[in-house]
Amino acid sequence: MSIVVLLLGIPLVGGAVLGLIGHRNAAMEVNVGFSLATFVAACVLTAGVITDGPQLFWQEAFYIDALNVFLVALTAFVGLTTAIFSGPYMRVERDHGKMTPPRLRLYHSMYQVFSFTMLLALTTNNMGILWVAMEGATLATVLLVSVYRTAASLEAAWKYFILCGVGIAQALFGTVLLYMAAEPVIATEGGALLWSHLDAAKAQLDPRIIAIAFAFLFIGYGTKVGLVPVHNWLPDAHAEGPTPVSAVLSGLLLNVALYAVLRFKVLTDGALHGSVLTGRMLMGFGLASVVAAAFLLSRQRDVKRMFAYSSIEHMGLMTFAFGLGGPVATFAGLLHMTVHSLVKSAIFFAVGHAAQKAGTQVMSEIRGLITISPTVAWGLMLGSLAILGMPPFGVFASEFLIITTAMREQPWATPLLLVALGVAFASVFSRVQPMVFGDTQLKRLAHPPALIPVFVHLALGLLLGLYIPPALDAWYREAARMIGG
Repeated sequence: MSIVVLLLGIPLVGGAVLGLIGHRNAAMEVNVGFSLATFVAACVLTAGVITDGPQLFWQEAFYIDALNVFLVALTAFVGLTTAIFSGPYMRVERDHGKMTPPRLRLYHSMYQVFSFTMLLALTTNNMGILWVAMEGATLATVLLVSVYRTAASLEAAWKYFILCGVGIAQALFGTVLLYMAAEPVIATEGGALLWSHLDAAKAQLDPRIIAIAFAFLFIGYGTKVGLVPVHNWLPDAHAEGPTPVSAVLSGLLLNVALYAVLRFKVLTDGALHGSVLTGRMLMGFGLASVVAAAFLLSRQRDVKRMFAYSSIEHMGLMTFAFGLGGPVATFAGLLHMTVHSLVKSAIFFAVGHAAQKAGTQVMSEIRGLITISPTVAWGLMLGSLAILGMPPFGVFASEFLIITTAMREQPWATPLLLVALGVAFASVFSRVQPMVFGDTQLKRLAHPPALIPVFVHLALGLLLGLYIPPALDAWYREAARMIGG
């Protein structure tokens, strides 16, 4: 049996099983078990690609190369650690009456379905199936965001559904235009939307149609990335959904949407024989996202909304890096995708426990975490310093490479980036510091929460700031070459 079938089949079966038993006490362990099996399958697939290079599976239905294989491994890993965090978190939510048995079944089943759609989007060779997978991810996360069934969560889910629905419709039209440009060139029956065929024939595609197609595809998938001005769904979805959902939204969904943009960027650059159009669009929207999100950070009162705007800022920085192009900036963008996923999900793990202990997500009412729970406090503080770009964490390394490349290639953008990063640092640190070290009347927890996923993620983020393993470095370099560096 193909390893890709296992990779996709495990979470799909998991969704069906947990749809039946997701309310039982053992459901949380079953969720972790399916996520662990998915991660093992991802590791086996990764090892095969490292050994044998890019691979096609199932009569060209799936294509794995350096660009998507490391994202497959990252997606499966963050899915596993979030499932581990989700167990004790959801037990507390159940004990507080926020999660009923039907809601637990829905949550656990949609968690696995979401993992399936993310992995399908990453591994498919068909750009049409990529669109279907992204639409499936939207539907799964709409149900996850609304699982509490409060007025605020239903409003957030509705806003998410409408805005991302409009965006994904733009992406569908762009996909149709891509097929229109490819069909006369690629004569193979049913192969006009296969990435492997499109990449080989990209220089022959009609540049006028492809330019229009990329505009629609970029706006469509850019909505899922959370780029300004089509970002409004993201803070509400993070604030009102369960914290594990916030972790996978920031750590996985945004990355996969940006991956889709990069696939189409490669085709557009090939058809237009240059990266001027795509580079300017990515730099423009990316820089606007960095600046707008940095200043909006200072206005937030809800801790999860604040870190949601931080995700918009960092996705904008990645988009800007890929727009800059070149081997260094593209390498930095890929590194930033990795460390942001690890660190931001760790932050949401810590924030989830902190909000549960305080009974609120309002930052002014969360104080003295170092007294209540030192592990939560240090997880939140270290995660915040890491995401703000303090050395020697990996975020500092990627941001340093992006900014130094911008100084050389686009010096006009450098002051804007530096001001935005400075404002973001001041806004986040000034809120997190009293949450951790402020005075509190609450007593210390009798039993410290299990936060192994937080410190595992932060340790990996630190490692990538000090040393990049050769295999990962080779992935980044090969992926950067494919994207156009």
